[in-house]
Amino acid sequence: MSIFKKNKPEERTEEYGEYEESYYVASQWQLMWRKFRKHKLAMGSIFVLVLLYLGGIFCEFVAPYDLESRQIRYVYCPPQRIHFFDEKGFHLRPFVYGLKRKIDLVTLQKSYKEDKRKKYPLQFFVHGQKYKFWNLFEADLHLFGVERGGVIFLLGTDRMGRDMFSRIVYGARISLSIGLVGVFLSLIIGLILGGLSGYLGGVTDTIIQRIIEILRSFPTIPLWMALSAALPPHWPPLRVYFGITIVLSLIGWTGLARVVRGKLLALREEDFTMAAKVAGCKDMRIISRHLLPGFLSYIIVQMTLSIPSMILGETSLSFLGLGLRPPITSWGVLLKEAQNVRTVALHPWLMIPVLFVITAVLAFNFLGDGLRDAADPYH
Repeated sequence: MSIFKKNKPEERTEEYGEYEESYYVASQWQLMWRKFRKHKLAMGSIFVLVLLYLGGIFCEFVAPYDLESRQIRYVYCPPQRIHFFDEKGFHLRPFVYGLKRKIDLVTLQKSYKEDKRKKYPLQFFVHGQKYKFWNLFEADLHLFGVERGGVIFLLGTDRMGRDMFSRIVYGARISLSIGLVGVFLSLIIGLILGGLSGYLGGVTDTIIQRIIEILRSFPTIPLWMALSAALPPHWPPLRVYFGITIVLSLIGWTGLARVVRGKLLALREEDFTMAAKVAGCKDMRIISRHLLPGFLSYIIVQMTLSIPSMILGETSLSFLGLGLRPPITSWGVLLKEAQNVRTVALHPWLMIPVLFVITAVLAFNFLGDGLRDAADPYH
């Protein structure tokens, strides 16, 4: 092995023996971590997901503008370019040029051109529009921005002149949190019903498995649409948010329940399970304290692979107008504005939220793939 090349033969043998011994005495989580670190895509996905979730958590600080801040003069403004060079050469601090608006008197279409007479250096940790962070306290500090009189639209603006980058960052909080909350609820339902089905067997197993088969026989999107349409239209945004989360959870628990059932069927006849029964442990205690921890790694993998489906479910429902609705902003709500083909053809940057959805889904899939390989560290 390369880590022993510079040592003498007897030293290499001794170090290899210590390495081998540490491998066999390592805990399950240590073995998983050793295997997981070798999966480059999974390690990179952790970095991407951390950035996305930090952006969602601190969206008021990261976004240069407020969620509903409108720049009427810059409706459907394309993304601005960040420059390091001008006619004088290279500048260490990046900058953006001012914008000049022009209206075609025939088609009434607006176009924008850089005004190279005005330069606005990009500044970090600037004071700008006031916001209420998580509705707890007021602040006006933003991660980046430009001085007063200039504007910065990294991803362009929408039909109301609202900054797309700011709205995407705000939408990350909703879309990504629905994935976590929905999977958490699915986890609870799947563990309880799957555990009872696999451990008790008999009539209980038959009933639960028939329910799972019925739910899985329905096409996913139409079933989501039917349940979402049942939500009262007069509900406030927060209640709609939890309603959509519950709808996604009611469908998403079936896969986890089957995984739990299959594992419990294999473990319930083991000696330690029989010993727990002889000791007088109740069924729920045996399931929760003795059986479920035995395949906790597989549960974590299943949860990780389930989050993308939750995110896609919310995005699909909101895109179709049956999920979250304004004033709540999610990636699906943002994509609803891009339903018109003509709008997309003229203003393609409105489709940028798709890239964030794809990035989040792929990152979770790569992470789940790495965890799945690491769950069997001896393989």
